[in-house]
Amino acid sequence: MLKNSNFITPNWPAPANVKALQTMRAGGISLAPYDSFNLGGHVSDNPIHVAQNRQSLSQFLPSKPVWLNQVHGINVLNLDEIVAAQTDCVPDADASFSTRKNVVSVTITADCLPILLCDTAGTLVASIHAGWRSLCDGVIEATIAKMGADSSQLMAWFGPAIGPNAFEVGAEVREQFIAKDAKAELAFKKHGDKYLSNIYQIAMQRLNNCGVTQIDGGNFCTYSQTDQFFSFRRDGATGRMATLIWLI
Repeated sequence: MLKNSNFITPNWPAPANVKALQTMRAGGISLAPYDSFNLGGHVSDNPIHVAQNRQSLSQFLPSKPVWLNQVHGINVLNLDEIVAAQTDCVPDADASFSTRKNVVSVTITADCLPILLCDTAGTLVASIHAGWRSLCDGVIEATIAKMGADSSQLMAWFGPAIGPNAFEVGAEVREQFIAKDAKAELAFKKHGDKYLSNIYQIAMQRLNNCGVTQIDGGNFCTYSQTDQFFSFRRDGATGRMATLIWLI
């Protein structure tokens, strides 16, 4: 049975009307290797199990989340338009935002960095799927731009992602980030003929560049915290966790 202990409640100074949840891997019915609270519908898990897991999640939410087809890009979805259109389509996007009450923005991950945003007035929320490709290409910047908010009034929370001691990448990945922002060099450490990358640090740099300085979270490692989190890099076939935010 799904319990409050199966979630992380983000610890950040968000306004009282901003609600958020981070799922972990326990509390569901999916079988290995998706055990047990898999919320990803694209990972070859039994679709009935995924549907039941999502139904269990719904008791903690004000409405059905707007699930995205995440493609490691920088497309940002305005959920207010989706709700107004009353469509059940699953759009291609890697970030979404809303200004409406009870509209749930969600991203799913299993090593990529989930980022939540809200404004200090409690009028705007967003979730971002920041895999290394989308992060490099500017999904954070695209989200903030499309939200149209004063970035100095935004705050961010980093959910669980692969940690800096586990995220090994090639020199070509490092070069792509440095080409976009020279400060990214600080987030890479030589590791044999490859590099260890700190995806949290890069995301913080990008947020700071946009004017967002209130940033919390980022003290997780999906790869090493085996019992708590799914990790694609560690396991290959595995489930997905959800990072959710909404206004009340």
